[in-house]
Amino acid sequence: MKKIVLAGGCFWGVEAYFKKIHGVKNTKVGYSNGHTKDPTYKEVCTSITGYAEVCYIEYDENIINLNNLLKKFFRIIDPTLINRQGPDIGSQYRTGIYYYEDDDLDIINTFIDQIKDNYNKKIVTEVDKINNFYEAEEYHQNYLDKNPHGYCHIDLNNI
Repeated sequence: MKKIVLAGGCFWGVEAYFKKIHGVKNTKVGYSNGHTKDPTYKEVCTSITGYAEVCYIEYDENIINLNNLLKKFFRIIDPTLINRQGPDIGSQYRTGIYYYEDDDLDIINTFIDQIKDNYNKKIVTEVDKINNFYEAEEYHQNYLDKNPHGYCHIDLNNI
């Protein structure tokens, strides 16, 4: 099983989207690549902790590979926006790809290089090795399953 952490704005929609993808075996929402210990949602929303709202994804690479996951990810984000997605604004809503295995960096960089000309502006999606991941509070996990009419800026039918 492989893993990757993706930041694409509000983590509720990112998780709901990736849960629908064949080959994704596990998801959980949380906070990554900040500089405090055990952040809370309230703290992350202040934009002073450095964390991004993220979705941790475990996937079976025999069913879906990282390149295809990235294609799906870029369908739901605008990688040219800094610190915002949809109506959500703040550094916690930046886009990011946080990898665990060094080999994944080449795949990520090649993918971004191949699609960059599809955009009129520079791709500003953060790419970095995962520094930390803290699972979000329970009420955030599977939020849109628990609240089917809850807020989501992502078209969950664009799989």
